[in-house]
Amino acid sequence: MTGEIKAIARRHLETDGANLSLRAVARDMGMVSSAVYRYFASRDELLTALILDAYSDLGATVEAADAAVTDRADLRGRWKAATRAVRAWALAKPAEYALLFGSPVPGYAAPQDTAVAAARSPLVLLQILADGHAAGTLAPSAVRPRLARPLRSDLAAVTSQIALGLPEDVLLLGMTAWLELFGAVSFELFGQLNNVIEARAQFFDQQMEVMSDLIGI
Repeated sequence: MTGEIKAIARRHLETDGANLSLRAVARDMGMVSSAVYRYFASRDELLTALILDAYSDLGATVEAADAAVTDRADLRGRWKAATRAVRAWALAKPAEYALLFGSPVPGYAAPQDTAVAAARSPLVLLQILADGHAAGTLAPSAVRPRLARPLRSDLAAVTSQIALGLPEDVLLLGMTAWLELFGAVSFELFGQLNNVIEARAQFFDQQMEVMSDLIGI
C-alpha cells in the first residue's frame, strides 16, 4: 500500500510538481483520505519518502555507472560514466529531479535523515578524486584557488566528515565540477538551452571534459 501511494504521488509530481495533496492521492486510489493518513501522517512525510527514494535511486544509478568501469585507474572514464548517468537519470525522471534540485517546496524543510541518501552520488566523484590523490595521478588545473580562512575551515570539516584525505583546494575544484554538472543538467532539463544548443549530449560531454581538466583527471 505504501508503494502504491508513492507511485501515485510520483504521477502527481509529473503533473502538479511538488504541490502534493494527500486528499488527491487518496481520491486517485479510490480511498478516503483518512486511510492514506494511516500510512503517511502528512504531506511533508510523503514528500520526504519520495525524496529519500529519489536520492537513493540516483545514488545507486551513479554508483553502478562508476562500478561498470573495469579499469579503476581510468579516472576520466569513471567521471564520464558517472556524469552521463546523472544526466540520463534526470532526463528519464524529470519530475523527481525537479523535486530534488528544482525550486524549494514552500513550507517544507527536508529532515536531516535525507542527508545520507543525498550524499551517495557526490561521494562517487569524491572517491574518484581520492583514488587519484592516493595514486599521485591527479594533475589539477593551473587554477589553484587561494582559499579564504572561513572557507578553508568549511572544506576541512567536509574532508574530516568523509575521511577521504583530499587537500582543501582539490576538494573545492571537485565541488566546482559537481556544481557545473548539475548546472548543465538543469539548464537542459528546464529549457534554458532551447533555441541555443541542439547537440545536447555532445555539449554535455564537452562540459564534462572541461571539468575533467579542471580537477586533473
